Amino acid sequence: MITKATHVSLFVKNQDDAKKFYTEKLGFKVHTDENFSGMRWLTLNAGEQKDFELALMPAETPEEVAIVGKQGAKKPFICFQTNDCNGDYKKLSGLGVKFAEQPTQHPWGLSATFEDLYGNLLYIVQV
Repeated sequence: MITKATHVSLFVKNQDDAKKFYTEKLGFKVHTDENFSGMRWLTLNAGEQKDFELALMPAETPEEVAIVGKQGAKKPFICFQTNDCNGDYKKLSGLGVKFAEQPTQHPWGLSATFEDLYGNLLYIVQV
């Protein structure tokens, strides 16, 4: 029986650029950065969540290249929990992160939508 999710793959144009964005702007930590049989396996953790990894996968095929920046289409691709949505909004905006939605109160919590370096929409929510 399936018990939990452990990884999600995000296709990127450049692993080093994506690593820099996610670590330096969003505060992610590198979990694994190794070469296996000529393939670089680069995964990151959000905050202190060590049991879920974001795998930054190089887009290589035309199909993969076509979805870089569009993995969630026009909806947020990944939702991250925060303990300070307004503070994160201010900090990330100051670092040049582009927000599609400012912090807004909803029945489920305070949330905001922003873009990664390629235009994928990401979502933060404070519950």
